Amino acid sequence: MSESKLHYGWVVIFMGMLTTIAAHGFGRMAYTIILPAMKDGLAFDYTQLGLLGTGNFIGYLTMAVIGGFLAARFGTRIVITFALLLMGVTLILTGLAETFGFAFAMRLLTGLGNGAAYVPAMALGSAWFAMKRRGFATGIVSGGIGAGTLISGLVVPPILAAYGNEGWRYSWYYLGGAVLIVAGVVFLFIRSRPDEMGLRQVGEEGGVEGGPGGPKVSTLDWGLVYKKGSVWYLGITYFFYGLSYIIYMVFFAAYLVKEMGLSPQWAGGLWAAVGGLSVFCGVIWGGISDRLGRARGAALAYLVLASAYIVYALIRVEFGFYLSAILFGLTAWSIPTIMAATAGDLVGPRLAPAGLGFVTIFFGIGQALGPAIGGFLADETGSFMVPFLAAGGISLIGAGFSMFLKRQTV
Repeated sequence: MSESKLHYGWVVIFMGMLTTIAAHGFGRMAYTIILPAMKDGLAFDYTQLGLLGTGNFIGYLTMAVIGGFLAARFGTRIVITFALLLMGVTLILTGLAETFGFAFAMRLLTGLGNGAAYVPAMALGSAWFAMKRRGFATGIVSGGIGAGTLISGLVVPPILAAYGNEGWRYSWYYLGGAVLIVAGVVFLFIRSRPDEMGLRQVGEEGGVEGGPGGPKVSTLDWGLVYKKGSVWYLGITYFFYGLSYIIYMVFFAAYLVKEMGLSPQWAGGLWAAVGGLSVFCGVIWGGISDRLGRARGAALAYLVLASAYIVYALIRVEFGFYLSAILFGLTAWSIPTIMAATAGDLVGPRLAPAGLGFVTIFFGIGQALGPAIGGFLADETGSFMVPFLAAGGISLIGAGFSMFLKRQTV
């Protein structure tokens, strides 16, 4: 095979980015903007809204783990495609919800698809790129979260305004249709590993062709994942991100609209700004972790995130909201990027999806608990200040744990 000017790994990485745009940007982040209108349309309280988020993350947790192992066994392409198809259908069905039970079921199923798509996509950097460029490549994939958030923040508010009381329903219809289109595009172009095309990993010594990327590890030898203490510690460190960031994200718009009296359009614009800033944060922080090491990079990222949450709670004027949005936007997907790269470092490229899936158990537990805890605290105190302060404290704990991450590599 002749050497090509563009390694196909870059095509795969951008397909991974498209996957995260659909899976996280449309399937999860859009919920933040739709939440206030959905609350009014279905007459839910904040505890119920938090439980909807919890249902979504229970589904996410389940398939993040199973999907990671399935991707290691059967290939990333097939798992991501079916996951996006499930997401597209259930997002559309969410728009048909009339009761809490049905809405919960649809968010649960959407979460299943989200986890099964997102985790294998985030592991593509480990499969297709050598270690010295792994953080940067994974950052490109995670950039899709910010891009999807930006698109949602720009598109959803006009839909809400155009369709009045039914706007939240049509928002889900449009988003679901977009995810189905992405599923088709990803199926056409994505490939699971470089050895499928006779290529080496990008940045691997010896060129871009001529053999498999990374050592041949049996995809059934999953004991290499769950028997490693360093992988368990990585998961515990990841837990604090899941528990803290999701409180901020789920109640971001509700805080501005319901408590601070700002318009949905203003909140949507600020959320779009968060998405725009966060497009490049994965690349930035992945590169930082490539240079400074995963431990220091993660600790620094946790400190910035903690600042964003605390500022949001205490500086209750527009300046504070802007400052918090900037801090969070520039750091939002730093921890998932670093965790994905670290998982690949610890278990190798062939088992990277399984390794990331395993540590996502801990992340997912945090995500499942966060919305319910945040909603409960908001209902009990009548304010979002305490939930956001709690998120800041949890993030500081994550910074402390990050400093002791292992540097073992494969």
